[in-house]
Amino acid sequence: MTTNDIKFPNKKNPYFINELREKVKAHFSSNNISTYGGMQMILKSVFMLSLYFVPYFLMYTGIISTVPGLLICWLMMGLGMSGVGLTIMHDSNHKTFSSNKKVNTFFAKSMYLLGGFPLVWQYQHNTLHHGFTNIEGHDEDIDPGKILRFSPHKPRYSFQKYQYIYFPFFYALSTLSWVTRKEFIQLNRYRKTNAKLNTSKSYNRLFTELIASKIIYHVVFLVLPIIFFPFAWYWIVAGFILMHLTCSLLLSLIFGIAHIMPQAEYPLPDEVNTMENGWAIHQLLTTTDFSQKNRLFTWLIGGLNYQIEHHLFPNISHVHYRKISGLVKSTAEKYGLPYHVQSGFFMAVLNHVRMLKLLGR
Repeated sequence: MTTNDIKFPNKKNPYFINELREKVKAHFSSNNISTYGGMQMILKSVFMLSLYFVPYFLMYTGIISTVPGLLICWLMMGLGMSGVGLTIMHDSNHKTFSSNKKVNTFFAKSMYLLGGFPLVWQYQHNTLHHGFTNIEGHDEDIDPGKILRFSPHKPRYSFQKYQYIYFPFFYALSTLSWVTRKEFIQLNRYRKTNAKLNTSKSYNRLFTELIASKIIYHVVFLVLPIIFFPFAWYWIVAGFILMHLTCSLLLSLIFGIAHIMPQAEYPLPDEVNTMENGWAIHQLLTTTDFSQKNRLFTWLIGGLNYQIEHHLFPNISHVHYRKISGLVKSTAEKYGLPYHVQSGFFMAVLNHVRMLKLLGR
């Protein structure tokens, strides 16, 4: 089975998404605003890139010369790394950073700064995760391997009953796996399934570019710091790992509390590969918002606490999600559809832990 085999019939509440799209369209039209990020994204990009690279240069120039200062710098870089990913890279890969396609393409390459490979991430995220959210065998985000069980349709192992205890350790390792082995495994899998990542490049070319990108990333963020930073090599390695632990834990939690929740459903297609609901209603059933009232938090994580809005309107920049969330909620309620929201980040994490405990047992 391939992802193209799955169909989303729009028979239940067929008017929901059409009415919602008209309301959202009218919101932008009546307020004479663009659906793109605009100046807000430019300012945010300056901030996030500074958070990521200023500590790097402070260590390089020797302005930071103590071990505690070193570790704080790497910690800040971890926050900057997640910020670049959640805002600049994410919006540009969804082509919502700018109305200019070349600008989107340029900033989409910020993925390289994070140790990732844009084409692999785009297919995994844009095609598989957004197209088939929480569908076993298609959404790779709910398939972290045997250590963690994210889906009730996965085989359950006895040790997973403790996953609600040990999950932070593996969450914190996710980007270290990502910058070393994960994307090679993914690219090989996509080659075997003949997935179309790029119409003009062969898979051999993509593997070559992937290898080169990983080498350059590790040279810039690990080899050069070991050579030029005024610290022992083991402190550089420790800092590099700290950066990834910080970024990984934050990114993993944001995904987890958006989709691996007690309210979230895990629908499966029927015998003819047809889902029960249309695609838009499917997104409501499988996605959760959180911390909607915390504007600073919303700004820092690229509006991804408005996951429902993002999944329904991935072609709209995250800077607008807060404003259209009321339209999404009221329209869902009008049609008797769910709109899952967690009041705060820590409450959402607590419920995510409860879901991991439930899935493990």
